[in-house]
Amino acid sequence: MKTIFVNECDQEKKWYIIDAEGKSLGRVAAKAAYIARGKNKATFTRNQLMGDYVVIINAEKAVVTGGKEQKKIYYHHTGFVGGLKAHTYEKLLEKHPTDPMQIAVEGMLPHGRLGRKMINNVKIYAGAEHPHAAQNPQPIEL
Repeated sequence: MKTIFVNECDQEKKWYIIDAEGKSLGRVAAKAAYIARGKNKATFTRNQLMGDYVVIINAEKAVVTGGKEQKKIYYHHTGFVGGLKAHTYEKLLEKHPTDPMQIAVEGMLPHGRLGRKMINNVKIYAGAEHPHAAQNPQPIEL
């Protein structure tokens, strides 16, 4: 049997849409990362950008369980001495409604050059409106 090898430029990319309203944050992020990485295709290659585009709508309405609204803490460093900042899930959702989903998807993709390219194929929106209707994204059920 011969190995199938498809160049990135020859790969046909599709658009998918996931509605996160009422669904678990982690499950939505895992499905989005799976598709953005290209693991849903027979031509998956771990060292190439073979994934499809994913649009996540209603990201602010994704649910977390077990009291994580107050318990889950997101950290970032400003770069200055003593500049470690911490925000709970609730506070981060108030300030930046798409950031928890963005952080979750980024954490499930490879950490490197290829992963930074893959995250560009994931479009996250807080509300139900998105500007990608012309691409005719196919809905995905979880």
